[in-house]
Amino acid sequence: MAFTYREYTQDPLTVPELRDVLGRLGLGVRDVLRKRDAAKAGIPSSASDEELLAAMAVHPRMLQRPIGLLDGRAELGRPPENLLRLLEPAP
Repeated sequence: MAFTYREYTQDPLTVPELRDVLGRLGLGVRDVLRKRDAAKAGIPSSASDEELLAAMAVHPRMLQRPIGLLDGRAELGRPPENLLRLLEPAP
């Protein structure tokens, strides 16, 4: 299957894009947060969801990855086999 890879460190997702992806995933900000990377970036664990979204746009390594997007759906690739769900017919 052909795909497009987005180099997230060179072209980070914007806050609106992050909101869209979270909506497609059906997950909250903390569900996709890499806590260790947030701590390295100096983001306090008490940060609000909005603060975390803004920080993820600046520090993209804070975001769990990979994330696959297809036809309005998304899957978090942890474990990588989850991405295969995108190839199944939409419910």
